[in-house]
Amino acid sequence: MAKKNIHPKWYNESQVFCDGKHIMTVGSTQNTLNIDIWSGNHPFFTGSQRIIDTEGRVEKFMKKYKLK
Repeated sequence: MAKKNIHPKWYNESQVFCDGKHIMTVGSTQNTLNIDIWSGNHPFFTGSQRIIDTEGRVEKFMKKYKLK
């Protein structure tokens, strides 16, 4: 015996907002989605990511495997 009405309502045009700005329209079980981060403001995708060498980890690696 199958259960009826167990699935949530599906919205084909849910609005996605980040910092109050409309970002995109997607399908979702919620009509409106508020997100904190997306590819348009994430440091990896925007090119502002920096690699930080803490405690000389790169030097330790290079020394351990005898690389220049």
